[in-house]
Amino acid sequence: MNKLSLPLPSRQEIALGIITILWGGTYYIIQLALKTSGPMFFIGVRFLIAALFVVCFVGRKRVLQGIPRSEIWRGGMIGLVLAFGYICQTEGLLTITSSRSAFLTALYVPLVPLLQWIILRKAPNTSGIIGIFLAFVGLVLLAEPWKTGLTMSSGDGLTLLGTFSYAFEIICVGLFALETDSRRMAFVQLVAGALLSFVLMPVVGEHIPAFSWGWMSCALVMGVVSAATQLVLNWAQKTVSPTKATIIYASEPIWGGLVGFFTGDVLTITTLVGAGFIVAGVLASEVKPRWPRFRRTLRGGAVRDTAIVQKKRYRPSMSDLTIRNGSDPR
Repeated sequence: MNKLSLPLPSRQEIALGIITILWGGTYYIIQLALKTSGPMFFIGVRFLIAALFVVCFVGRKRVLQGIPRSEIWRGGMIGLVLAFGYICQTEGLLTITSSRSAFLTALYVPLVPLLQWIILRKAPNTSGIIGIFLAFVGLVLLAEPWKTGLTMSSGDGLTLLGTFSYAFEIICVGLFALETDSRRMAFVQLVAGALLSFVLMPVVGEHIPAFSWGWMSCALVMGVVSAATQLVLNWAQKTVSPTKATIIYASEPIWGGLVGFFTGDVLTITTLVGAGFIVAGVLASEVKPRWPRFRRTLRGGAVRDTAIVQKKRYRPSMSDLTIRNGSDPR
């Protein structure tokens, strides 16, 4: 008979869960900021403030001095990919609904294990595949794409580009995490993202908005959240696989929905069922089945399968060997 074990989450998994909760509650803040600021400028300021917070957090440890070129290249690439994803998603929201954007963005959940298999040559385990499937079903139920139709538009295309960027960013962080310093990588990523956003402002015809405490306060809050997110992401994915991290991130719409509920949104039955699927996906990814091994024997002309009881192999210590040889060191 097989047994299922549900181990306690690690510190890294708990940290990713807390970051996901914080991130899920930021949609309302972003909506407030975009009323008085353009998307490129807000993303750039947010990343710049986040980079300054990282400097304040690790400044005394001097870890930012003499950043290796390899970390500048890797962190810069991840930062550009991350900022590109934010930009595409934000620009896409100008022409499509938030629910449709949420559905298209949710496609990164099945994309990550596929890219992990292609790029890292590491196939997800059975628990991870089940968790991915349940989480994706939950995200579809939360987004309810059948309400907006299935035709593609330019906004859909931009959002899909952002989705691929998010998936690629998660894979790259997992690929480089063990070989780099998480604090330096977070700093380089944020600076690269800020520079890309500011450079693209004149390209899309966006201007610096008039100063207002509205977008400034939102940028400060989002800067803190972005700094914490990149620091935790680069640290936690040293031990958490991209597939497991993706399943944890999939719970983000749940927390966003709770914030929306407290600000006046209505939670439907479909939304609650979708949230349940996501929670089930997170739990399923943690389950580790212990399948028994069997020995096939032939007794009395009948084939029988007998479970093999696996015992822990005893390895004698040096003191045991000494005592057995007739000399006790004590």
